[in-house]
Amino acid sequence: MQEMQPLKVNSYLSVGEITKLLENVEYILMASPSMMVDELPIHFTIILNTSDVIPDEVKPLILEKFCRELNITATSHVLSNRERIAFALTTQESPMPKHIVDDAEANSIPWTLLHIIDFLGDSTDFKEAKDGLSGWSYSYN
Repeated sequence: MQEMQPLKVNSYLSVGEITKLLENVEYILMASPSMMVDELPIHFTIILNTSDVIPDEVKPLILEKFCRELNITATSHVLSNRERIAFALTTQESPMPKHIVDDAEANSIPWTLLHIIDFLGDSTDFKEAKDGLSGWSYSYN
């Protein structure tokens, strides 16, 4: 496997730019190689364009829908919650979503609260992630 260099972040979108970016976005899908070698091979993050609280009984149904549509055959370590998301400008065409966990980082860059579904999984449709590449795509309504 070829060693890939991390993307260089040039800057982050402002809160106003984030709002504009998210107009007509339904969700953002991110896939990357799992960092947990003895677990499932792909780290998925699905960022729903909502800050609404999703009822606990609905969360597994949303995950099941995405798994069906994306041919994800197994999941583990599922987190489904509202989280801080920033958007970085890199050399890529679309801004890179970034889950902000650290409070100090959240105080230094603009972010918005969105619902994420974060988990490990497996799918034959994401060969690139299994080969060591990371990526994201925006789905529009």
